[in-house]
Amino acid sequence: MVKIEHIGIAVKSLDTSIPLYEKLLDTNCYKKEEVAGENVRTAFFKTGESKIELLENTASGGVIEKFIEKKGEGIHHIAFEVKDIHEEISRLKKEGFVFLNETPKRGADNKLICFLHPKSSGSVLVEICQEIL
Repeated sequence: MVKIEHIGIAVKSLDTSIPLYEKLLDTNCYKKEEVAGENVRTAFFKTGESKIELLENTASGGVIEKFIEKKGEGIHHIAFEVKDIHEEISRLKKEGFVFLNETPKRGADNKLICFLHPKSSGSVLVEICQEIL
């Protein structure tokens, strides 16, 4: 693992949450993006070497909608940057971790992503991500 790449925060509305986080972090949102395959719209903020990613649901029954219904708005996942996502998946599988998706898929912010099942990672949804070159 290279570093904490970002912390994902589930929100009901980017329109409401972006101004809040701009004030909180004293920086502007630098990027908004829709990830159709995940049914989310995202907004990113840089803070030091890491980022904050706000996640808003875009389709009825989406994972962010379900998360907010169950737990309310708040921290959804933590993402770690890796040098080689395929090697890291192999290493983590050997260590006994279970993945929600074992095949990397395109995510927001020009990344390949995979998620570990929270039951195998201490009840924390962990994302591993690699910059697409």
